Amino acid sequence: MAATREQNYVGVFDGKVGYGTRPAVVVIDFTLAYTTPGSPFFAEGVVRAVADTVPLLAAARAAGVPVIHTRVEYHPSGADGGWFVRKVPALRKMVAGEPLAQIDPKVAPLPEEVVLVKQYPSPFFGTPLGPMLAAMGVDTLILAGCSTSGCVRAGALDGVQHGYRVIVPRECVGDRHDGPHDANLFDIHAKYGDVVSREEVVSYLTGLPRGAAT
Repeated sequence: MAATREQNYVGVFDGKVGYGTRPAVVVIDFTLAYTTPGSPFFAEGVVRAVADTVPLLAAARAAGVPVIHTRVEYHPSGADGGWFVRKVPALRKMVAGEPLAQIDPKVAPLPEEVVLVKQYPSPFFGTPLGPMLAAMGVDTLILAGCSTSGCVRAGALDGVQHGYRVIVPRECVGDRHDGPHDANLFDIHAKYGDVVSREEVVSYLTGLPRGAAT
């Protein structure tokens, strides 16, 4: 007889990491490539997630919580993308000067917010994100962005492996299909962090002392 969901998960994969006291928000790849109709990467789920992230960013900024953004950009040769751009050739379009590679204005970085350029799924891989968070004394990583099954999942996995509490507000991440989106949220919540409502995260941020993570 096949094991039930309760047998497979309850008491094994249903723990909570909870919140620390020094959070940072990392907004992963909310670029125009995902929100512009006609783009190879366009996804309605990401359009919704971008809109739903606006209040999250407002709460983080009001609390003085660091907000860090990422976007993807490659050398015109694609050499810095290795086998990733060979596997997904449409990524080769993400070069300097390409409008689709820019962050959607709805979640535009403020002048003081760092934007990291990356070439691979995880926001940690090949970027200074890890040392930045360590220097800030961050203990809680709040992830927004896209795609849920790709770069968000990679960020959650690397986040827990770097020693951070990982929090994913479910309304603030998106994908091009409900199947991988839902499956990866389920798996992140089971193994790597807490998938919670945006409302819960905003409430947490609102309750922080001003500048808690600075």
